[in-house]
Amino acid sequence: MEKNKKPDGLFSEFPPVSTEQWEAKIQVDLKGADYEKKLIWKTAEGFKVKPYYRSEDIEGFKEMLSNVPGEFPFTRGTVSESNDWLIGQDIEFSNPKKANAFAKEALDRGADAIVLNASEIKSVDSLKEMLKGLDFNRAMLCFNSAPSYSELLKVLSSLLRDTGFESKSFKGSFDFDPLSYFLINGHFYTGENEDMMEGVELLKNTKEFDGLKVLSVNGQHFHNSGSTLVQELAFSLASGNEYLTWYTQNGLSSDEVAQKIVFNFAIGGNYFMEIAKLRAARMLWAKIVENHNPAMADSAKMFIHSTTANWNKTIYDSYVNMLRTTTEAMSAAIGRADVITVLPFDMSYQEPDEFSLRIARNQQIILKEETNLDKVIDPSAGSYYIENLTASIADAAWKLFLQVEEMGGMLQAIKSGFVQSQITEEASKKKSDVANRRTLILGTNQHPNLNENMLAKIQMEEEQSDEEIVEFTPKDDDMFKTLELSRASDEFEDLRLATEIWENEGNKRPSVFLLTIGNLAMRKARAGFSSGFFGVAGYTIIDNPGFATAQEGVDAAIASEAEIIVVCSSDEEYAELVPTIAADIKKVDSDKQIVVAGFPKEIVDSLKASGVDEFIHVKSNALDTMYKFQQKLRVML
Repeated sequence: MEKNKKPDGLFSEFPPVSTEQWEAKIQVDLKGADYEKKLIWKTAEGFKVKPYYRSEDIEGFKEMLSNVPGEFPFTRGTVSESNDWLIGQDIEFSNPKKANAFAKEALDRGADAIVLNASEIKSVDSLKEMLKGLDFNRAMLCFNSAPSYSELLKVLSSLLRDTGFESKSFKGSFDFDPLSYFLINGHFYTGENEDMMEGVELLKNTKEFDGLKVLSVNGQHFHNSGSTLVQELAFSLASGNEYLTWYTQNGLSSDEVAQKIVFNFAIGGNYFMEIAKLRAARMLWAKIVENHNPAMADSAKMFIHSTTANWNKTIYDSYVNMLRTTTEAMSAAIGRADVITVLPFDMSYQEPDEFSLRIARNQQIILKEETNLDKVIDPSAGSYYIENLTASIADAAWKLFLQVEEMGGMLQAIKSGFVQSQITEEASKKKSDVANRRTLILGTNQHPNLNENMLAKIQMEEEQSDEEIVEFTPKDDDMFKTLELSRASDEFEDLRLATEIWENEGNKRPSVFLLTIGNLAMRKARAGFSSGFFGVAGYTIIDNPGFATAQEGVDAAIASEAEIIVVCSSDEEYAELVPTIAADIKKVDSDKQIVVAGFPKEIVDSLKASGVDEFIHVKSNALDTMYKFQQKLRVML
């Protein structure tokens, strides 16, 4: 190669390929199959995603793409210097002394933001004990669960005066969110006007706290109740706008309000969509704030605290939660969240310990120190796919936001039940997909660890005495429809825990005998499918290499004393094998459950007549089917 030869011609041998040429090639490869059905993905959010994107696909987003990081409308981030974020650590211990020990450990080991449970902070002394030894200069302190945030502010102000730390230098946030409390509980904490007016007091008394956010918008509650990403974003924006409108109408400027709001978004497993969600959120919020005529440009910047979602986390095979939260943290980092909290992998079933907290923290440290995600400004910029997702999510969320505004705002939309109904409907669809295994949850409704038992590891929350419970009890006519926080895996875990309880009470764990016979490939495939199908309820699986005759299989099945016998073979062989197998087994024990792996529809009725109780296949509702078996075997009533 000549020394002075320019590398510009390196790709000259590869002429550009037009979109028409790509499409023609795809049509050839599809061999007549429907392009729309095969390659177009219709998201739960209601828009379509193409199989590939090219430069012409972003022609309509020139205005959005022309802005640089740190410039309005902040699609590409609110700062231009780096992609750095604060590493959050959630310390949910309410005991001040215990929380302090874990908080100091977290800060010493790489955390920058500590989320603290303030439910027991009722004096300067208790707050001193919780914050003892913490460096306020380097740590952002986020408080939740306070009985009164106004009182917490007084205690915090007193503590800062005692220590000589300047209020303007303090960085932190309060989880003061009356709308979320109303949505989750069906009533306000003390009353609508009283709760909202507490926000006025907080805003007025924190003017000297430049770095303290005292209003929260908890979009994570929508997400963890089963909403779509568009619903989470739209309802969060509507909540933020409700606060902006309410407080500006009560004597505060839009700057004073907007700069004190933190948006708490959940980050789920839909990797690219979550990146786009955060980008769309900043852009839309900037437009909303702009409409309130702020005096300062920075008021339009959205402050985002992203926390890994609870919705997709599991009790069984819980170490997989570490993998889930790693990709979720990456989405939050690439989407340019200001603070990211990775929740411990075991928090679904026990109080997180030192190990799970350390892993949660280290996942982010690795993203910074070993993958350098904090070094590249707006790493998703220029991705035709992500730019399109950003625009699509923004468009869909804006339409829903306007629908809420036409109802009179977020508060009225909650009172009417619109928000709750929208999310409940979506959650039902999602759980239906999980039940039918169209949506897979590794270790729960697919590929369960058959040897895993979790009942003994689950920690029950300690019951509080009546004296410790301070809660407003509303009249029946004060109650509104609530939003239910849950996890997608709840129902499957209930199935399996019921099996463990049944066994712990001295009963025999249900067992499934796989009567494999005939076609080698089909019997192995269907045995594997059946193991996973019944494994989701924790049943003992008795597999077999295959039987030479039906009688040999029947004898082994009866000898096994299994409650369920699954015939695993090919559809072609079922017509001859199954009637004989079913009749012979039922003759010995009519209570035995005979199951066929597959659904040979031409002979289903005849097989049922011969004694088959159930057919399991890829279109089966695994949750409903296994619940029926639990009832038949009296494991669940």
